[in-house]
Amino acid sequence: MPHATQHADAADAVTEDLDTALRGGPFHVALRAAIAARGLPLQRVQHHLSRHGVKVGVTSLSYWQQGARRPQRPESLRAVRALEEILRLPDESLIRLLAESDEAHGGHVGQPGAAGGRTAGRSYRSLLQASGILEQLLGELECPLDGGLHTLGHHERVRIGARRELLGRESQHIVRAHRDGVDRFVAVHHGDPGCAPEGMTVHALENCRAGRVRRHHGAGVLVAELLFDTRLRAGDTFLFRYGFEDGTADASTEYVRGFGAAGGQYALQIRFDELAVPVRCHRFTQHSAAAPRGGRQELPLSGRHRSVHLVEPRVRSGMVGIGWDWE
Repeated sequence: MPHATQHADAADAVTEDLDTALRGGPFHVALRAAIAARGLPLQRVQHHLSRHGVKVGVTSLSYWQQGARRPQRPESLRAVRALEEILRLPDESLIRLLAESDEAHGGHVGQPGAAGGRTAGRSYRSLLQASGILEQLLGELECPLDGGLHTLGHHERVRIGARRELLGRESQHIVRAHRDGVDRFVAVHHGDPGCAPEGMTVHALENCRAGRVRRHHGAGVLVAELLFDTRLRAGDTFLFRYGFEDGTADASTEYVRGFGAAGGQYALQIRFDELAVPVRCHRFTQHSAAAPRGGRQELPLSGRHRSVHLVEPRVRSGMVGIGWDWE
């Protein structure tokens, strides 16, 4: 029965692909794998969604599974929850992948959702809530999932103040456009619990200028549009730098950056005020916001410069961060 064996092997491979995608994402890969595993054409998926009282076009579904667009509006998020039932997936499995930010946002490194990986002290439920609010804010700016940029390098510097608070952070990006006409980047800052987004500011530092800004107090999120002075063509590289000033929350204990897909080099440096130096620091990784942490590694703290850093030569899907102990 070689034919039957080959068929079974193919089915097992599809199931394995789905399991892998649900664990690691990103969202569009998991959605595509789930639809393939159930053997449903997009027209049938649309029909099932309509029976759940949700209207989504076949074109939108196609864009979602290709990664060309990301579900953002409340109706779209309702559709994602319905898809979990239609495709017989675990509850919140797709929503969880949407909640994982990298420069948050994810999705792909360098796109709007990928830019804001602050998760310190936040529960998984609060991350999901913040993700929904973030989708709304990005929707107001009419940001597509794919911002048209691939990140080749990202160097991030974080400052911790004398009150042990997150004072601010600065990011330098080296990107390459993969389509014509890209002229902006959307950055997201997610503050620590108790922060006040109305007290945060964004600064365009090099080769960009600040555009529209959106804030949400409850979620502790600030979204900022950074406009380039030129329209990039496919293949063009570009370097720009920006920063966020925060300082509105209490003591911080970690900084986390999420990546929705593999990308270029990432370097993170944390610098502490001379009046607030931690006793130890460590690196950690996390497969997703709901997964346990692993990859713990003690990091040396420079006594003279009061700084600690990590370097990822090529980032992978998931989260990486630095944590520290005050006592």
